[in-house]
Amino acid sequence: MRNTKPWLRLRELYTQRAFAFGDFTLASGQKSSYYINSKKILFHSEAVALLGELLYEATCDLPIQGIGGLEVGAIPMSAAAGMYYHQKGRAIEGFFVRKQAKEHGSKERIEGVIKPGENVAIIDDVLTTGESALQAVKVMEEFGCKVLRVVCVVDRLQGAAERLKGYDFQPLYTVADFGVKTPG
Repeated sequence: MRNTKPWLRLRELYTQRAFAFGDFTLASGQKSSYYINSKKILFHSEAVALLGELLYEATCDLPIQGIGGLEVGAIPMSAAAGMYYHQKGRAIEGFFVRKQAKEHGSKERIEGVIKPGENVAIIDDVLTTGESALQAVKVMEEFGCKVLRVVCVVDRLQGAAERLKGYDFQPLYTVADFGVKTPG
């Protein structure tokens, strides 16, 4: 998957559309001199098609029935992966995990048609500490699913791998792939 035409093109689109430099506070609370806004990618037609292909490549070796993660980033990602799985002739369910259960309607925390006992892959856009992916992992495990892999688009190399130790963690890119130097 690495250095393939889709991988290189999606990296180019991320560089052009998603990276910003300045002073930022991340969702983790950490300060950063750069920010990766995946929402500028996740709604772009070419980028979504490429991402679907790369997420498929990162998970197609697994006997999974579902692919998804924490709202909001996982919603377009699971749709993109689901479309590519369909193109390859393999059925899969997309899902997303709410940060908290709805107060109305079904009051469910997991949206999608996933059943206890199924195998799933957790996906996320950008991970710093890995907390958001771990939150989705825990909800799915408590529901009764087995998490076979955690895939993120970009790992900022600031603790996600350590936090997700014990899980098969595979980032599509690290910030080093974009020429960003990390402390240490």
